[in-house]
Amino acid sequence: MPDERVTVFVRGHVQGVGFRWWARARALELGLVGYARNLDDGRVEVLAQGPTEAIDAMVRLLSEQPSSVRRPGRVAGVVAQYAQPIAGLVGFKER
Repeated sequence: MPDERVTVFVRGHVQGVGFRWWARARALELGLVGYARNLDDGRVEVLAQGPTEAIDAMVRLLSEQPSSVRRPGRVAGVVAQYAQPIAGLVGFKER
C-alpha cells in the first residue's frame, strides 16, 4: 500500500489551460496514482497517492512560484490536505 495520500486544491487561472493534463503527466513521472479534476468554483482538485518523497515533490510542483517546469495557467494559492491512502486506487486520471 502507498505511504501517503494528499488532496491538493489549487486556485487561480487553472481551468481551460491544460493544468489537469500537466498534473497527470507530473504524477505519472513521479509514480503516483489518483486524479485531477475541475471543481465548479474554478479550482482544480488533485488527489495523489504514493511514496512520501513523490507526494512532497508533487505538492512542490503544484505550488512553486514561479514554476520551474512550465506549469500552465497561474496558481494563486494551494491548500494540501494529507490523509491515509485509499486501497485499490490505480492509474492517474483527468476527470
